[in-house]
Order: sequence, then C-alpha cells, then structure tokens
Amino acid sequence: MILKALQKYGMILADNGSAIYITGAPDSRWNNNDLSNLKTLTGSDFEVVLMSAVYTPNNLPSGPAPTISSFTASTNSIAKGQIVQLNWNVEWNSSNPGYNILSGVGPVHGSAITIAPSATTTYTLYSTNEYGRSTAKVTVTVQ
Repeated sequence: MILKALQKYGMILADNGSAIYITGAPDSRWNNNDLSNLKTLTGSDFEVVLMSAVYTPNNLPSGPAPTISSFTASTNSIAKGQIVQLNWNVEWNSSNPGYNILSGVGPVHGSAITIAPSATTTYTLYSTNEYGRSTAKVTVTVQ
C-alpha cells in the first residue's frame, strides 16, 4: 500500500549523504514489519520525474545576506523578575524575506519580544535568507 501511494503521489527526496533508503514512523494502523521491509529498496528502484536545479560552484544563487541595522534592549540592566523588550530591525535586501531566530528563545516574528531573563544573558539574533546569515548580539545584565 505504501509503495502504491508513492507510485501515485510521489515523494520528496532529501540527500543527507548516505545511500537512498526509505524510513517511516511506526503506526498501529499498519504492520511495522512491512515498514521495515521498505529498507530493502534502493535508489535504482525509483525513477526521477521532477528535479529542482542542481547547484554547483559555478551556478550558485547570489545576493546579499540580511542586514541587521539594529538589535537593542529597552534596558541593558534589570533586577531579577523584571522584564525587558528586545527590538530589532532587519533589512532583507531581497524579494524573499527569510527568518529570524533568537538564541534561547527560538524563531521570532515581527520586530520585538518581551522577555524576563533570570540571569545575565547575551542574546544573539540570527537573520537568515537564501544567500546567507547575519548575526547581532545584545547583553541583558540581571542584578
């Protein structure tokens, strides 16, 4: 049944550097031994019907990484239990904006977040698009 679904709907293949193999999550709705049998398939058992561009050193997309024009804290020193607002301004320099990740927090949207650090922390903002990554840091001291 799984192979019939792959034949009808296809699959997305990710190249992680090893030989091609199929894995799946065990589920009570099918026989997990059958799932294990899928590991016997090899890359030659499949046919490529659509493939995105293959990038080489000669045709890599190029453009500017995001520019973090500011990354600040509303105050750089607080007492334990107080809150602080972190603010940032990112210029994406392309028609395809990327994403921001704040260390210790995770993905962030918008241009600000309110936090209550329990200890002195240096936060790093990672702004990433298809061309690269930029970083900026700010430290909040907890007294």
